[in-house]
Amino acid sequence: MRETTFIKKNLPRWKQYQEEPTEDPDEMAARFTSLLDDLAYAKTFYSFSKVTGYINSMAADIYQRIYGNRQEKDARFLKFFAYELPLIFRKYHRLLLFTAIFFLLFCIMSAFSAARDETFVRGVLGDEYVSMTERNISNGDPFGVYGNGNELVMFLEIAYNNIYVAFLCFVGGAFMGIGTLYLLMKNGVMLGAFQYYFFAKGLGLKSVLVIWIHGTLEISAIVIAGTAGLVMISGLIFPGTRKRLDALKKTARDAVKMLICLIPVFLTAAFLEGFVTRHTKMPMAASISILALSLAFIVGYFVVYPIIVYRSGFRLDEAGKVIKPVK
Repeated sequence: MRETTFIKKNLPRWKQYQEEPTEDPDEMAARFTSLLDDLAYAKTFYSFSKVTGYINSMAADIYQRIYGNRQEKDARFLKFFAYELPLIFRKYHRLLLFTAIFFLLFCIMSAFSAARDETFVRGVLGDEYVSMTERNISNGDPFGVYGNGNELVMFLEIAYNNIYVAFLCFVGGAFMGIGTLYLLMKNGVMLGAFQYYFFAKGLGLKSVLVIWIHGTLEISAIVIAGTAGLVMISGLIFPGTRKRLDALKKTARDAVKMLICLIPVFLTAAFLEGFVTRHTKMPMAASISILALSLAFIVGYFVVYPIIVYRSGFRLDEAGKVIKPVK
């Protein structure tokens, strides 16, 4: 094919690529592949022609856009967890503190009630569970419930249940926060009665070393999910200078981001409960290490690190984008 024929045949398509750029990844890939075919042909038959350089520049431009978009997406993902999410938590630290205190208050009240009323624990946890635990204690395996069943099935069931509870805590915020506070109260009462029961049986330290292997992440995530539920409705109750609907949209976006980040936390907690907690006779050092790492992650990422990022000068603008500090 003569060079003039080659150019005449393909020029309309090349001009379209230049004049009508696209952001569709599939279309960009198709154009890039087409230009590579043209470039290979041109290099074979017209290697010293200007048309070869022309095609090469178009292909290079599309390549840079494809590669640049991929880099931008990777950077966006890292920036979300490194800066945006911590800054969101920093903004709502007071609400997180309130949620934690509210939850802890009902844990303490529940434990106090259990100490005063012997029937309280059975009323909260149920006769069946308490009777089963007492049988396990008499058999020398007080935490035998964690060793029952298949590990994988247990992991999936626990993960589903934890994420479901967190979702309910979040959705409860839509009812002026009352649903969220009720679920936090309910879970706090259950935890207080549950933990007191083992302390009353002289198994307090052992229960901490076994149950809180997964409980540290699980309970912390439930409290954070409750915070997300309250964050969602806070824009409607306290709109500030914004219109209530605009403020609600803003806080709802923040709340969804807070909730989504908890999914890997719940999955990790479910994995620990399904595969690790069942080994109730593991060395104390191993239990303490898992507890310490879990607690360090929760306090470090959701409390300490957001403060560090904020003090470093990073901020979120009105659109929720990260603003870098000015040097």
